[in-house]
Amino acid sequence: MKPENANATTPRSCEWAERPKLERGNATDRKSMPEPPPALLGAASLFLDFDGTLIEIAERPDAVTVSARLARVMQRLLVGLQGRVAVISGRPAEQVGALLGQPIPIVGSHGLEFGGDLARLGKGSRPPALVEALAAMRALASGRPELLVEDKPFGVALHYRQCPAAEAECCTLAEELAARHGLQVQPGKMMIEVRAPGGDKGTAIRTLMRETPFAQGTPVFMGDDLTDEPGFAAAADLGGAGILVGETRPSLARYRLGGVAAALAWLESGVAQNA
Repeated sequence: MKPENANATTPRSCEWAERPKLERGNATDRKSMPEPPPALLGAASLFLDFDGTLIEIAERPDAVTVSARLARVMQRLLVGLQGRVAVISGRPAEQVGALLGQPIPIVGSHGLEFGGDLARLGKGSRPPALVEALAAMRALASGRPELLVEDKPFGVALHYRQCPAAEAECCTLAEELAARHGLQVQPGKMMIEVRAPGGDKGTAIRTLMRETPFAQGTPVFMGDDLTDEPGFAAAADLGGAGILVGETRPSLARYRLGGVAAALAWLESGVAQNA
């Protein structure tokens, strides 16, 4: 996926599925989100989005890299928080694990897929209708290398970062597929996905907070995209807080950091101050 640029914001027409949730009076005003205090990390059970939060978004999902700096940060977090760290990503759990290369709990597929030792917590299965959804998205992208179809364990996504003009037809197709097959539309930054219904990053956080060692901490969730809003809501409901990473926008997060570099710097500072 990235580096982010002026065109890398979430397109308006693909925000429809999440926008009502942010306009019911609970979203933080875009001018009133302070930086999180480093002390917030001290007793945290820390849940982290991946793309756009820990790593910069690339032009293609398979073009990202994990820096040595991030690897060090994750190692220090695991020690400093006594294991109360998990990554909750829209990517497949196995893919995130391979990129990080560390024994970190991972929940993939927007909260539907519990990886590794957490597999006992996952109850979902891949909807058969995704076969047709995958075929339809591949048909749309046929002969158009600037459109990327991503097949996931619980969903299928269309990435149009390299072709913003295709936004409307990608979103229309996703909405039609979801309506026809009882799937859920998941908007994101320059992508649209249809996926299995019934779970999200918020439900994943609630599930993990019932488990050791996470139950011993206060939930803090860091994320950048519309897919992260249920995680912000769950963290707040459980007595913790959300941290939006990136540009200001209406959000259920309480705090904000300016981007990936600021997020890594805050994590480094928090670990050092709370050691």
